[in-house]
Amino acid sequence: MNFPFYIARRYLISKKSRNAINIISFVSVMGVATGTAALIIILSVFNGFDDLLQKLYNSFDPDIKIISSSGKTFDPDSEFVKNLKSCDFIDEYSFCLEENAMLQSGGKQIIATIKGVDDKYQKVTGLDTMIVKGDYLLKNYEAPCGIAGQGIAYNLELTVDYTYPVSVFIPGRTKDFNGNFSDATDNINQCLVYTSGIFSIQQEYDTKYFIMPLDEVRKLLEYETEISSAEIKLKKNTDVEKSVSSLENILGKSFEVQDRNKQHEYAYKIMQSEKWAIFMILVFILLIASFNVIGSLTMLIIEKKNDIRILKSLGANNKAIRNIFFLEGLFISASGAVTGLIIGTAVCWAQIKFGLVKLGTGGSFIIENYPVLMKSADFVYVFITVMIIGTFAAWYPVRYITKKFANIEY
Repeated sequence: MNFPFYIARRYLISKKSRNAINIISFVSVMGVATGTAALIIILSVFNGFDDLLQKLYNSFDPDIKIISSSGKTFDPDSEFVKNLKSCDFIDEYSFCLEENAMLQSGGKQIIATIKGVDDKYQKVTGLDTMIVKGDYLLKNYEAPCGIAGQGIAYNLELTVDYTYPVSVFIPGRTKDFNGNFSDATDNINQCLVYTSGIFSIQQEYDTKYFIMPLDEVRKLLEYETEISSAEIKLKKNTDVEKSVSSLENILGKSFEVQDRNKQHEYAYKIMQSEKWAIFMILVFILLIASFNVIGSLTMLIIEKKNDIRILKSLGANNKAIRNIFFLEGLFISASGAVTGLIIGTAVCWAQIKFGLVKLGTGGSFIIENYPVLMKSADFVYVFITVMIIGTFAAWYPVRYITKKFANIEY
């Protein structure tokens, strides 16, 4: 066994002559352990929220979304369709058309986004699995039907009994407006749609979208074949990045190809920036806690000055003596890191298993407990971060304080 390693290990587990050194060493280990556990818990909670958002988005958003890079709509001509069909990684695709409109039911009105979808839309997204009332149905005996978000259904007091239709109003796109109210009234396009289902995903979607047949939205907007997006479902085990790159090369600069992260780029950036901001704050706190390691090593070196004399009489050089106390500092940091990882894992497991910390009691949250998802990469990054801090914390006292005692002659 390496000589400095053996002596450092003995110093770590042996009882010191002064009880204060034992206490400070214990506090040092627990300080590092607390910081490490906090890092693991915080990162796992952020992972849980990130995973939750992805699952929610996956229920509504497609794997890939293609939009025009120069306008709100584009015409999916035969060349465009041919290009999509030539991609062997595409399982299914759907054409959609979105626009803001005023919805009215009874005496209540609301501004929402109507989304016209074709018959393939159900195969592209998981919206049909998020229906909480009624059915996924776009037509009922030739009558156009719509699927409302839960927030819209609540505000308009919608039911799914096909009794009262929802009136959809959109300003005409091609009619002239001369400035009087009669012209404004004539310039409004309107259609009636029965509510066939109500979906619930999250507030962002539930209060925004009203799903309708594509041909009805085209009539309202006075379009013939135009769409605002082509939404794509990929085959299983398909690499998304490669698929996006391939579509960009095939379709050219006229189209923008978005994966799920790109579709919600702002939300994901906010989540990631918050995660790493909290990580850096906790690392700074861990850095402060590492001063305990410096204090513990300093007192240990002072206490072991007689041992230094003995070791030098046995032939140990200054480098070996410094390595002993340097390894002692690393042992303290490693002990704290491992203890913290165990504590963090235990807390995360308890939260997953028993839901110890609740999000709230009001019943307005998507889930009841704080979501937690542990990732092995986080454990590696946290351990490396703690050991880097521990290395500097051990190096400082060993570098400057052992100079005095390492030069003592026997």
